Amino acid sequence: MPLILGLESSCDETAAALVDGDRLILAHRLAGQEAQHRPFGGVVPEIAARAHVEALGPLIECALADAGKTLADVDAIAATAGPGLIGGVMVGLLMAKGIALAAGKPLVAVNHLEGHALSPRLADPALRFPYLLLLVSGGHCQLLFVEGVGRYRRLATTIDDASGEAFDKTAKLLGLGFPGGPAVERAAAEGDPYAVPLPRPLVGSAEPHFSFAGLKSAVLRARDAGIHRTEDIAASFQQAVVDCLLDRTRRALARAEGATALVVAGGVAANKAVRGALEGLAAEHGLPFSAPPQWLCTDNAAMIAWAGVERFAAGIADPLDTPARARWPLDPEAEKVRGAGVKA
Repeated sequence: MPLILGLESSCDETAAALVDGDRLILAHRLAGQEAQHRPFGGVVPEIAARAHVEALGPLIECALADAGKTLADVDAIAATAGPGLIGGVMVGLLMAKGIALAAGKPLVAVNHLEGHALSPRLADPALRFPYLLLLVSGGHCQLLFVEGVGRYRRLATTIDDASGEAFDKTAKLLGLGFPGGPAVERAAAEGDPYAVPLPRPLVGSAEPHFSFAGLKSAVLRARDAGIHRTEDIAASFQQAVVDCLLDRTRRALARAEGATALVVAGGVAANKAVRGALEGLAAEHGLPFSAPPQWLCTDNAAMIAWAGVERFAAGIADPLDTPARARWPLDPEAEKVRGAGVKA
């Protein structure tokens, strides 16, 4: 079984992990940056990159020690090569290149989105290709038909904001703190999800894509009206997001002939309301539902290492001049969409 060292540094989490081909996570070390970014209400790219530089080397040493392994035991070095904040991506990728060169190991440059897309297979050995994946994170909101390693067909994407971005901005508008997703979920637990009339952009539309910018603006108007409890706004916002995700995913299921399961991954997949609603949708269609454990939904190195396992097992390695990328679509052949769909 191959043993892969995985590195993640695409945003504000620095992480290193060792994962083998038998889905065993031998070690995982992660350093968060919440304290550094909290005063600014969001991630500051320059601060994130400097924090990655300081944290990554010690994390790798700790991960190897935790697993009782040395670099000689590792078969390949996998690292996020994009998409993400370019400074952070460069830190992790350059570290991986240096280790690969010094230790004489292959480099596997991993698309961060592929890490999310394959992470359910790390947690669920029964999950088989092809499956319909709802990938929901701070920067992306996509529906993908996952046909195999490196084979992704995009069925829908966001034309403006991602759902995770909408969660973060809603938290900031409501003064709920950082990080925004968990803060909104906590407040929503104390509110009425139908107390505030909020829009469901594109729900019922023939267009396959997502849109959350208008919902975010509606939250601002609801806050400024001064007649709603913060908890009710949070709960109504969360319910609107769930309704949008369900409607768009239901539509995609009609185009995902042969799908073996409905799968959700990405940071927003840690939200219990989102997971519960999608599990119900899968049951409606007689499909198994698969989602990684909550800690594997947010950015982590175990999913990068696992993507490295899958790619390495398929005979894929990358040259040392592989570039870091701020944008890197999983389906480069997908049709461009109106709005800000370049995120896809």
